[in-house]
Amino acid sequence: MATATTKAKASERIKMRIRKGDTVQVIAGKDKGKTGAVLRTMPNENRVVVEGVNMRTRHEKPTQEGETGRIVTEEASLHASNVMLYSTAKKVASRVEIVVEKDGTKKRRLKKTGEVLD
Repeated sequence: MATATTKAKASERIKMRIRKGDTVQVIAGKDKGKTGAVLRTMPNENRVVVEGVNMRTRHEKPTQEGETGRIVTEEASLHASNVMLYSTAKKVASRVEIVVEKDGTKKRRLKKTGEVLD
């Protein structure tokens, strides 16, 4: 039986530095070392869904008469602390820092490579 994830209260919510479309590397768990793009972020649960990582199989019953059942494989969510942003140019995972530019805009930058993400 699966355990339910509890939602964080607004006061307890951790601001996620990972966004949809980022390339991340899994740093813990059975898929450690795999990389992929972030398909979805769930800030209330502090979880992310990564393409091709943490695959789960699910059995679907036929919904209409004459249709056959099928087995569907899909990505399950990972805790955000188990992934780290990944630089595709340097092939290295790194922590991220928030840098405030002179015009006041905030940018995300990888600490190891200095690569600016947005």
